[in-house]
Amino acid sequence: MADQKHRILMVSDFFFPNFGGVESHIYYLSQCLLKLGHKVVVMTHAYGNRSGVRYMTGGLKVYYVPWRPFLMQNTLPTVYGTLPIVRTILVREKISLVHGHQAFSTLCHEALMHARTMGYKVVFTDHSLYGFADIGSIHMNKVLQFTLADVSQAICVSHTSKENTVLRSGLPPEKVFMIPNAVDTAMFKPAPERLGNDEIIIVVISRLVYRKGADLLVEVIPEICHLYPNVSLVHNS
Repeated sequence: MADQKHRILMVSDFFFPNFGGVESHIYYLSQCLLKLGHKVVVMTHAYGNRSGVRYMTGGLKVYYVPWRPFLMQNTLPTVYGTLPIVRTILVREKISLVHGHQAFSTLCHEALMHARTMGYKVVFTDHSLYGFADIGSIHMNKVLQFTLADVSQAICVSHTSKENTVLRSGLPPEKVFMIPNAVDTAMFKPAPERLGNDEIIIVVISRLVYRKGADLLVEVIPEICHLYPNVSLVHNS
């Protein structure tokens, strides 16, 4: 079983040419799986004039389904409207495993639901933390409980994310695994020379939104500047 080669369908509303953590995660994970000998196909919605089937590095096949996003790069929820195209891709590509990404992806939820209905094994990866009190999170948590009720496994990118997902979805903790996001050491290397000791530089790599902890950052920065007058902060989103 360890040497079994899978044919995997990655599904999410978030993929290149849109840019973000989920998009990069799906792309690099797909590239690693391709190098291991697995077949990987990505399904997402159309981005501008990018529609139809495209090929990326390593022979990664991407289906840009001709639907337009209606809110925050998400497609309009239809429940059964996506079934014909999902079924066509599953059968045409001889898929053995469906891997959905991101709780706020409409396409992900519908593909997981249809795949399980057809008897496919499905895996879900949650990339972000969400609350329990605001109206958006309340509704999304209900959707999560419905679509993840019969998933094979779930993956989170941190221990905190795992606890958050278990509480929101009601999944048994033993079905949720934590696999941290990796750092590509070929892209990130130490500075060839040690920087000066007269200045402390803090780099924040995150989008300035509430669910990424922007409110905590606003509270922490004045305290840091008070304790260390020689500190500089750099933000990269």
